[in-house]
Amino acid sequence: MRDRLAEVAALVQAELDRAIGALPAGELADAMRYAVTGGKRLRAFLVMESARLHGVADQAALPAAAAIEALHAYSLVHDDLPAMDDDDLRRGQPTVHVRWSEATGILAGDALQTLAFQLLADPRIGGAEARLRLVAALARAAGAEGMVWGQALDIAAESAGVPLDLAAITRLQGGKTGALIRFAATAGPLIAGQDPARLDRYADAIGLAFQITDDILDVTGDEAVTGKRVGKDAGAGKATFVSLLGLAGARAEARRLVAVSDAALSDYGQEAGNLHELARFVIERDT
Repeated sequence: MRDRLAEVAALVQAELDRAIGALPAGELADAMRYAVTGGKRLRAFLVMESARLHGVADQAALPAAAAIEALHAYSLVHDDLPAMDDDDLRRGQPTVHVRWSEATGILAGDALQTLAFQLLADPRIGGAEARLRLVAALARAAGAEGMVWGQALDIAAESAGVPLDLAAITRLQGGKTGALIRFAATAGPLIAGQDPARLDRYADAIGLAFQITDDILDVTGDEAVTGKRVGKDAGAGKATFVSLLGLAGARAEARRLVAVSDAALSDYGQEAGNLHELARFVIERDT
């Protein structure tokens, strides 16, 4: 899996560099390029692997893989802003608004979001119906019933000063973190015009496992390894999977979700080996 992950990361970085390189030169393009450089590329990997499982060639899936990484980068740039999580470190580097300015951070995020949809219009993906399915799915995943909705719930809970219970956190993270992972995992069948239900179940499980691991790393992680600040949730008094379940309980729940993800892939047989491995990577990572 790791070889394939590295291959996908290189392909996607080249695609994003190409797309941003076609833009007018200047601070905005520089900030966009900075924001999309690096990262694990797990969402792009999900796009490419879900496409492969459904007979979609890499070159057809690549624009969608780059699109989800552009959209994800936008979400991180905006999430780091002073009005949101107010972070100064991302992927071991100063955040975009620290490196340039708050205004540039806002504009770079806006531009990366629109770039994502531009990439989904690429005819390499296939016919207009396939591209339209992707555009509609990403809009739902990113917007007021997905990622942005989850972020709004998070901010509202923080403003109210009342810690959420387990059901509320699960619901919140299903939007804030899970929605983009769900899009990525179902992009392949959407391109192919096939049923995404099995990969939808897989994505729900690994999306939640991903967030639980993030909560664990916020407690146990090393800032030099994670590339971002740790201990922020506890410092802010936020309810997390760790604060509610305990460290051992959170780890047990992450392992349970991996078993759920394995079951969702059963019909794919050995062809889904990389996705099985990814689920384990999600909960074993240190960044």
